[in-house]
Amino acid sequence: MLQEMNIHGWEILVSMDIDPLIVNLEQLALFEWGDSTSGALELFPAVWGALEALVSSDPEAAKIGLEKLEGLNAARFSPLVAYVLVTRLSEPDLDLRARIVRILSQILLADKHGKLAPEPVRSLVRSQLALMRTRQVYALLQVIHIDASMENQVARLLNACVYAGHHLGDILVDRDMPLAIRVQAVKMIGLVGYVDAIPALERILARLESRLNGQGSMPFAVLTEDKEAALVPVLQSTLRILRAP
Repeated sequence: MLQEMNIHGWEILVSMDIDPLIVNLEQLALFEWGDSTSGALELFPAVWGALEALVSSDPEAAKIGLEKLEGLNAARFSPLVAYVLVTRLSEPDLDLRARIVRILSQILLADKHGKLAPEPVRSLVRSQLALMRTRQVYALLQVIHIDASMENQVARLLNACVYAGHHLGDILVDRDMPLAIRVQAVKMIGLVGYVDAIPALERILARLESRLNGQGSMPFAVLTEDKEAALVPVLQSTLRILRAP
């Protein structure tokens, strides 16, 4: 037997064989309701289709799915969509990953009308970003490496993770990591403002300068190129930023 129910102005047929105490239709709402999201219910089919495309194994389908989500501005109003995007921060396609970073960073800011995303969405994004580990932080640094203009967006996401400074430090001291990524780690430490990292940066800088000076004091030795020398000016610059009043 079917009964007609009205939910948010929509007439929906619900089977009376389903116990309403077990299935609460209000809890199935995809969007966070409010003045800013009124009329968004009609987007459900498009949003679900876009999400399915985004998580598919087909790179082109994933790009199309993300484009649709961007066009609908769904991540700003749907905790579910925002959550799925956070889980894609290690997306293999760097271009797609950069676009996801841009979308997530915008959720944490007011829009062009000065309105914030619904608090449940912002809270979910912040809580999920707080769970980032070295793998996700490394993935964010790769985004900056291919597009330096993404520095502020990446810094905004890192700022939501209390352990990001620790993960950046781990990347910096790992000599198996690509040097370009280690350089980006130092820059992010300064940009986000991890002042607790000052002692560690000072030790690394002192070690590198001592090693380079030691090579320079041996005029008859055959000097080998020290690739880590590229870290010295970045470390010096970051320390000046962190020490600034």
